[in-house]
Amino acid sequence: MSTTRILGDPVAAPISELNTTPLIDVMLVLLVMLIMTVPAATHKVPLDLPQAAPSPRIAPLVNTVGIDRAGGLRWNGEPVGMAALDAALSASARREQAPEIHLAPAGDAPYATVDAVLAMARRDGVERLGFVGNGDYAGAF
Repeated sequence: MSTTRILGDPVAAPISELNTTPLIDVMLVLLVMLIMTVPAATHKVPLDLPQAAPSPRIAPLVNTVGIDRAGGLRWNGEPVGMAALDAALSASARREQAPEIHLAPAGDAPYATVDAVLAMARRDGVERLGFVGNGDYAGAF
């Protein structure tokens, strides 16, 4: 006698898997019923909201630090020295509403001077610093 089984053999082991087809059918019917019974939120509630007048935009206070090709410093267009620039940056950082500081070095300004001004601004507590005139550096690299 042979001990091998072939497919369709009535002595084969019973299937122990759960038949989920009826469960899926019931869930689909319940889903369709739920979709049909829940009303779609298509209605609108009219509200008369007050219209506010636009507030006037106040331009922020801006101070400009310029550095020319010889390393000369300018505070809002006026020539200053390192000590005067340090005092001006410190005073502007201590104000209640600190102004923006725009750093505008020339394209061929000495890097050491620019670096010294950046270090000075950091030391004085300047938080709103931006570079302007970056177009001068477009062909530098």
